[in-house]
Amino acid sequence: MSDPSKLSARYTTLVVAAISLIVLTCVAFIVPVPYVELRPGPVRDTLSTVKGGQPMFTFGAKVKTYPTTGSLYFTTVRVPPPDAKMSLAAALTAYVQSDHAVIPKDLIYPENETAEQSDAESAAQMTGSQDSSRVAALRAAGYKITGRPSVVQVVKGGAAFGKLVVGDVFLDVDGKKVSNPDQVVKAVGTHKPGEAVRLTVERRKKPVNVSIVTRADPKDKSVPRVGISIGVTYDGPDVNNNVGTDVGGPSAGTMFALAIYDKLTPGSLTGGKKVAGTGEITPDGTVAPIGGIRQKMAGAAKAQVTIFLVPAANCAEAADGDDHGLKLVKISNLKGAISSLEALAKNPDAKVPSCS
Repeated sequence: MSDPSKLSARYTTLVVAAISLIVLTCVAFIVPVPYVELRPGPVRDTLSTVKGGQPMFTFGAKVKTYPTTGSLYFTTVRVPPPDAKMSLAAALTAYVQSDHAVIPKDLIYPENETAEQSDAESAAQMTGSQDSSRVAALRAAGYKITGRPSVVQVVKGGAAFGKLVVGDVFLDVDGKKVSNPDQVVKAVGTHKPGEAVRLTVERRKKPVNVSIVTRADPKDKSVPRVGISIGVTYDGPDVNNNVGTDVGGPSAGTMFALAIYDKLTPGSLTGGKKVAGTGEITPDGTVAPIGGIRQKMAGAAKAQVTIFLVPAANCAEAADGDDHGLKLVKISNLKGAISSLEALAKNPDAKVPSCS
């Protein structure tokens, strides 16, 4: 005959274990963890059309372009918005999927960043990427492109507010010609806070004279400020990027540049092949590393791509795992990417820099 006290103890243990399991399960599915999941995103062919049937790239009337074949895809990563919550269970599920990644949230979004702030930053990065890719491609195609210092932001309520506008190109400061942002900053810095600085800017192709009384930097009262951010405006033929506003960030730059170059030069850069890739690009053609390389490779593979261009600094990560049957081509600059694609267009077995 069973001992009632032992049965009671066993029953109590089972109940406690069941309750503990229920609590832990609730914690796993409800309590958020400070991580985000990266997933493969869609790919877009830069040599194709966008919504409405318009080509992704259109060129000025005086720009000579050539027909081409094949595809040059830029790749994307799906990232949840900054206010999204991720449970421990979701994090564990994503972690075991080879084409997904789970990373600390603060690596993607600064603390307390809103969705609106994140979208604005991403859009600004895309705008910069479009401009850099245009300049790099035009230079690679043989165009001589020069840059001039210009206003890229005017601080609301600042000394220059109402006097300078975004897009103004600096011609001279205090009567001295300037040709780069450093010269503008240095010339303004010769003044004491409260002194006026005389500027001549080009606005709508006409010179405009402006006098601005400098203000002290809030962190260093000896430093004069006019309340603007300075960048570079590049000349050259008109190249319009029609990708739209549904994609952000800087990582499509290299593929943008390759597409522009392909249209500006005779023949097909891809030899009719499906090529994808990624990488931020600078105006001088340098390719910089990006995030989410594994997810971008997976997205490209779904589009039946055969060649994938990988920034050199991302090669180790790209080669660490399933290559999805992709030929991983290592690139450090636009010139190298062009050379590799030209070689592979002629001979699929050509020796080119590789991640493997």
